[in-house]
Amino acid sequence: MTAQRLTPSLLLLLLVVVAGAGGARWRGEGTTRHLESIIRGRCAEYVARLNPDQRDKNCTALWEAFRMVLLRKDPCSVFPSDYDLFINLSRHSIPRDKSLFWENNHLLVMSYTESGHRLMPLCNVLYGRIGDFLSWCRQENGSGLDYQSCPSSEDCENNAVDSFWRRASMQYSRDSSGVIHVMLNGSEPAGAYPDKGFFADFEIPYFQKDKITRIEVWVMHDIGRPKVDSCGEGSVKTLEDRLRKMGFQYSCINDHPPVKLLQCVDHSTHPDCALKSGEKGNRESFLYLAKIPQLRRP
Repeated sequence: MTAQRLTPSLLLLLLVVVAGAGGARWRGEGTTRHLESIIRGRCAEYVARLNPDQRDKNCTALWEAFRMVLLRKDPCSVFPSDYDLFINLSRHSIPRDKSLFWENNHLLVMSYTESGHRLMPLCNVLYGRIGDFLSWCRQENGSGLDYQSCPSSEDCENNAVDSFWRRASMQYSRDSSGVIHVMLNGSEPAGAYPDKGFFADFEIPYFQKDKITRIEVWVMHDIGRPKVDSCGEGSVKTLEDRLRKMGFQYSCINDHPPVKLLQCVDHSTHPDCALKSGEKGNRESFLYLAKIPQLRRP
């Protein structure tokens, strides 16, 4: 029996099949390289330098609790409750009046809060700091980590990263007290307040009303971009209506001046940053901020 020669079309089809078999399984970014070293290092830095009050935290135990979830669960079968042990080991108190919730302005939040010294958003508590900007998942049919791709929310709801942030968000909300700050992006095309998002679904529902005095919403607009939403309008009004129905005292401010000054450090000549009448008192503050390179946005 003679072997059949592959025609060019069959050869091309074979190459496509082989390439697809080795391609990315999921739509999300693969596991961050050196994940264990990064997590252990972030924990060590946090307890030694960023928040020495937490020096009693055991970074080895934290990694083992995280690894237990990471390696024992299928990439689309991880639930928020799977991280209970890790959150309980890494949880610590949040100073009163220091919580800052946000949507669609992560880098601005990080710049303004200055590693938790000004305010303490989720990314500046220990469990948030450990997971910030990282990706992770187990191989779908294996025992190792998948460095090529991980499930995103488009692939499956119960993926490892989203479930982590749901659990972290719930805990952060429960532990927040006093004045609650919220920073929204009024230039976001889809709206400043997504009605399906971490803040709407996994933070607001877990506020402890008896611990909260009021909620202060800041709607920030990106320099040079359109103002899609503002206080009392669009999706921000939806948020305000929700807070009112829940019985919270709240206020809303467009372009909170201290944050706006920080935005203008990198755009000092833009018309959006021109000082208007009644704002001359901000000039000295602006000049002061402009001289501090470490406050510049990444």
